[in-house]
Amino acid sequence: MTIEKQPTPSRMNSTQAWVTYLSKVELPVLANTLKRINELTDSRNSTVNELANVILNDAQLTSQVLRLSNTVFYNQTRTQVSTVSRAITLIGFDAVKSMAISSLIVDALLKRNDRPHLLRCLARAIHAAVQARSLMPKRNETALEEVFIGALLMNIGELAFWSCETQQAMELEERLRLEESPVEAQKAVLHSTFTEITRGLVEAWSLGPFIRDVVSPGQANSMASSLVRNSVEMARLSEQGWSGPEMDKLLERLGKDIGESPAVVRDRLKVNASEATRVAVSLGIPQVTAMMPGAEGKAGDSGATAPEMDPELQLEILRELSHCLAEKPDINEVCQLIIEGIHRAVGMQRVALLMSDRTGNELVPRKLGGRGTEEWRQHFVIRKDGSGPLGSLLPHAHCSIYEPKRNSEGVPYDQWLGKVPALIGPIKANGRLIGLFYADNAAGAYLPSKEQLSAFGHFIQNAQLCLSLISTH
Repeated sequence: MTIEKQPTPSRMNSTQAWVTYLSKVELPVLANTLKRINELTDSRNSTVNELANVILNDAQLTSQVLRLSNTVFYNQTRTQVSTVSRAITLIGFDAVKSMAISSLIVDALLKRNDRPHLLRCLARAIHAAVQARSLMPKRNETALEEVFIGALLMNIGELAFWSCETQQAMELEERLRLEESPVEAQKAVLHSTFTEITRGLVEAWSLGPFIRDVVSPGQANSMASSLVRNSVEMARLSEQGWSGPEMDKLLERLGKDIGESPAVVRDRLKVNASEATRVAVSLGIPQVTAMMPGAEGKAGDSGATAPEMDPELQLEILRELSHCLAEKPDINEVCQLIIEGIHRAVGMQRVALLMSDRTGNELVPRKLGGRGTEEWRQHFVIRKDGSGPLGSLLPHAHCSIYEPKRNSEGVPYDQWLGKVPALIGPIKANGRLIGLFYADNAAGAYLPSKEQLSAFGHFIQNAQLCLSLISTH
């Protein structure tokens, strides 16, 4: 079924206008698929088949669900799952439904852009969802997945808004940068608030009675609803550390929800936070782990840490590279594997291989990987003489971490290039620079770790080895 894209109004000036715009113009496919999955409410055979079909119709969704099905968070038996129907049988209908919804949300929103506000909201949503599910006193599978999805979608209005490139999004971004009160800024720019837009989307997208209760004004109608609200607030507060007057009050409220003391709740939250970073990596967005508190308390730590890597995947891709090099090496295949390794295993959001152009004076893109690299093919150019806005990205003799100066000028086609930390690795032939690998995490405000630099270096060595083998044949 094709969905006609509606004409875009110049400005939205009411809650209803935003709900219509987000549902009909910007995110109609997401709205319809969520509605369809949400209608599958029981696990009769016909419904199980329907859920499997919804997932199997989307190759990306299938791979995400299978990846999540093999994580300890969902699959404590550690039995290998290789098909969607096996996942539903072994892990449960509701758990697979919850995986499908979280994967759809992440892919649909991040496909559109990677602005910092969207990444921050996704980090909070995933953290809150993992906390709510982990804290929920074991009732049944349906209740566990209900609180997970409730926390994930409690701020769907804000997530949907930041995923769209609108003039009003840029205006709100600027007001928030100047530290205006968030709710006042929303009212001034949107003529609505994220909370009101969320309530409208919950109705328009038929997200169900539980989520309707979670986002309704007034007191929660159930322990589960209260747990979700408190988990979402906790995810926000935990970015400032695990202690403080506001966090202490929240720990008391969470303690009442689950019948535990605040001290026990705090300990459980720290353990669950580490689990949340692993779920984010499994969802294919390692870059947001830098915005999560992780297992260690971060109070007083002003710098974010680099995201977790996937060492198993790294070894798997390095083995595949060795196999390629042992046979007749194909530079295209090798470089594609290296891009994938840097992106998925090292945990870098955006990756590029640049090679010398015909003049030999400039490095231009040959291969790209990750979201947010669409404009690079046409515009990303580094002059070999070091001049121009990106001259400082020219690599040293070895792989290194690029640290931007405070006043780096950047480029008009990409708000991060040259202005954020990056990994850079040279490719040489007969001692001359003929190319480089570049990798960054766009909005992530952290330096890549030494471990990431080391893993990055292993991949670059394989590219260099491939070139050497080809030149000797």
